[in-house]
Amino acid sequence: MSPTDEPSADGPPGLRERKKRQTRLALSRAAIRLCVLHGWAEVTIERIAAEADVSVRTFRNYFAGKAEAIAHSHLERMTGVAEDLLARPADEPLWEALRHAVLGRFAPPDSVPQDPRWREGVRLMLTEPALAGEIVKAGAAAERTLAAAVARRTGTDPDHELHPKLVAAVVAASSTVAVEHGLRSASVEPLDTVLTRVFEQLAAGLPVPQPGPHGPRPTEETRP
Repeated sequence: MSPTDEPSADGPPGLRERKKRQTRLALSRAAIRLCVLHGWAEVTIERIAAEADVSVRTFRNYFAGKAEAIAHSHLERMTGVAEDLLARPADEPLWEALRHAVLGRFAPPDSVPQDPRWREGVRLMLTEPALAGEIVKAGAAAERTLAAAVARRTGTDPDHELHPKLVAAVVAASSTVAVEHGLRSASVEPLDTVLTRVFEQLAAGLPVPQPGPHGPRPTEETRP
């Protein structure tokens, strides 16, 4: 077996693993693109395979169906966040390093503003019941991967200490909130702006905000 066939325990993945990862991502992006543009019901596995320029057999070697393929993009993106976190300067504060890592994967500098029709298509796709379970599974795997990276960065043990798992869960949830806010907000704020604000609040300990322009929601004590 060639040294490039399998990933090293301490080094980067080998050639075979990199090619597998690229194929998974290509299939996932093809599935997302087709479902957003044409609607969930109109997209078949055969169509996704053709879009990614692979065989249906190859698709089935990687994914059980289009929902799993679509959800894989979330896992891939969070895996990239974990990799980028470990590559950040060792003396950089953890939340600053996480902010850079998340921004680099969720809102890269070369990203372009999304067309309103694309945003609406993504919103519709994410309401598909068949996708919900796969997204939960991908999210759990993503949190484990990120927790391992946080543990390496901070010298903690993800199997016995709360900190790395808690940080990973907070980052995953916060990123999801930022994306959903960007998809649903009437102001259509750029995702990098939303994510930056999210991590500023996390780094500050998530302080309680001042009441907005419409004032606080009345409680039982304040209702007339």
